[in-house]
Amino acid sequence: MTNGQNEALKRQFLTFVVGDEEYGVGITQAKEIIEYDTLTAVPGAPVFIRGVINLRGHVVPVVDLAVKFGRPASTLGRRSCVVVVEVQGEEGGTVMGILADRVSLVAELPPDAIEPAPTFGTGVRTDWLLGLGRMDKRFILLLDTDRVLSAREVLEVQAAEATAASAAV
Repeated sequence: MTNGQNEALKRQFLTFVVGDEEYGVGITQAKEIIEYDTLTAVPGAPVFIRGVINLRGHVVPVVDLAVKFGRPASTLGRRSCVVVVEVQGEEGGTVMGILADRVSLVAELPPDAIEPAPTFGTGVRTDWLLGLGRMDKRFILLLDTDRVLSAREVLEVQAAEATAASAAV
């Protein structure tokens, strides 16, 4: 295999920290990183939806992964930010925000550095993971952004977006 072909096999992930865990999302799913600002709470939204933000005129729900994964809510700090991703559901793409304590880096991982998701110990359902990315002596939990939110949950988020949008009018 040529060096160019080997480089093409590497996958890029945007990595970020929530609590004491480091996560990664495919670089093609990550749309942008924005500074944390005030969120608007949406009554009736799922508990893991921290609120919504206005992103250039669009209502974007922000997910607190810590709550989604059964942990205490994220604590906001000076490096807190929102990683904006596009999630594919049954009704097409939905733009979501993920509350992060901080963004780490863009990691390039060759296929042999991605291990299958373990069946124990991650605190995350294995069907929500693409695998574990091996970086030096640590692992990054590689999220499957299309599965972290099920089709039902994406529909709940879309309903919350519609409620927020109609309340803003």
